[in-house]
Amino acid sequence: AHYQEEVAKGDTIAIVGASGAGKSTLLRTIAGFQTAISGEVCIADKDITTYSSAQLSQLISIVLTDNTQIHNLSAFDVVAMGRMPYTGFWGRLREEDKRIVNECLDMVGVKHLSAQMIETLSDGERQKTMIAKAIAQQTPVILLDEPTAFLYYPNKVNTMLLLRRLAHDMKKTILLSIHDIDLALQMADNIWLMNSHSQLTVGTPIQLCEQEIIQKEICNEHIEFDAVRRTFQAK
Repeated sequence: AHYQEEVAKGDTIAIVGASGAGKSTLLRTIAGFQTAISGEVCIADKDITTYSSAQLSQLISIVLTDNTQIHNLSAFDVVAMGRMPYTGFWGRLREEDKRIVNECLDMVGVKHLSAQMIETLSDGERQKTMIAKAIAQQTPVILLDEPTAFLYYPNKVNTMLLLRRLAHDMKKTILLSIHDIDLALQMADNIWLMNSHSQLTVGTPIQLCEQEIIQKEICNEHIEFDAVRRTFQAK
């Protein structure tokens, strides 16, 4: 199937669907990490394959679920890595860069942890730090692969609220893959629903619920949908 979807500044788009449907593959293709099997990804009406790596790093930032490979760096140092597109790998932070890093730490609520080593932080604190790094990169597009995975439920909600606020207040385009469909329905501006055949259905949460598209994908003899709260529950 062929699809043409446009995303706007200030939108939070949640990509939902069964495991193996291709959510992460889609995100990695949008990020330019892998070549598109077909079609193209455009930013500002320009195919991303025509951008250099340096140019892409100023257009797209990505937050992956697995950030355990980062060790022996403080939260400040991790967020400062987001400034590399402007300073270079060995570039020294200017006062302006340091100000941006501190602002980003403060924005996500972990400035008081800036001196702590990243591996000593909780899962929720570490996720906020990685989001701060993406903000410090100052890209118009932020991609997140399962940003709520492994988080305690209050932290899942706080993370989604933070992303929604960033999109709306800073006019970022935020795409995220997520297994927490209830949260996506409550907080995302738009939903990209991928079924097990990688077919895509796009709409607002209200549209997909009113047309019972979400229900048909999720509900069975053991699961029912509460349309008022936009939540699924065991029968």
